[in-house]
Amino acid sequence: MSDYKTQLAARSPAYPSILLLLLWMAIPLGMTIYFSFLRYNLLQPGNVAWTGLFNYEFFLTDAIFLQALANTLIMVGAVLAINVVLGVLLAVLLDQPMWGRGLVRILIISPFFIMPTVSALIWKNLLMHPVSGMFAYLTSQLGLGVIDWFSDVPLTAVIIIIAWQWLPFATLILFTALQSLDEEQKDAARMDGAGPFTYFFFIILPHLMRAITVVILIETIFLLSIFAEIYVTTSGGPGAATTNIAFLIYTNALLEFDVGLASAGGIIAVILANIVAFFIIRLIGSSLET
Repeated sequence: MSDYKTQLAARSPAYPSILLLLLWMAIPLGMTIYFSFLRYNLLQPGNVAWTGLFNYEFFLTDAIFLQALANTLIMVGAVLAINVVLGVLLAVLLDQPMWGRGLVRILIISPFFIMPTVSALIWKNLLMHPVSGMFAYLTSQLGLGVIDWFSDVPLTAVIIIIAWQWLPFATLILFTALQSLDEEQKDAARMDGAGPFTYFFFIILPHLMRAITVVILIETIFLLSIFAEIYVTTSGGPGAATTNIAFLIYTNALLEFDVGLASAGGIIAVILANIVAFFIIRLIGSSLET
């Protein structure tokens, strides 16, 4: 009994923080779940009624939700593919001896520290603008015509901006993992006559697989809730071409003032994020076992 009291006393300093964390998470989640079962629009504060699963049914069967879900999956998949491929290549490049390698590392990692709204404004007004943008100038000089990125290929433009924002993170994780590659293993591969491609595919890639799964897990969690880049550049348009689930919930909550429908969308988004995280964690666990 004394051991139990000793353990209880040792853990007691952590109880206030645990209680605060539970309140911080449980109260907003509980209120969101409660509102998701109501017909509750801020423009009609006196017309509140219990609707059961109506908000969930409406949200899941709405054509805009299906398009937002597809856009979300396309964004996440495309950004992950770009970041993993370019991240591995940049990590290998940064690992090579070169003049000014430290400066190059800082320049490659620096975009990750720029606020998403600022980076989106830079891409929208300085690079992708159809009149005064750098890309418009380069394509017109080459005789290729001008691309109106946010009208002609809006989803591709948003994917490029998000990938640029998150590529430094993937590069940093993969480069750190590459630094832990044993020098003896490198020397043994060179002594055995391994060429550049053999060395890359049979030495570097297997060593980076765990780091790649970590990049996929962390970036997926954050990419599912991308909002600032879409809000600043396209506002979900044209139409719903770049609307993802996070932006759809924002539209329901803060533009249409439909708290009940937005709460149901938030719960659905949390469930989808947990499902995706569960499968990725299983993927990481299987890779660690091998």
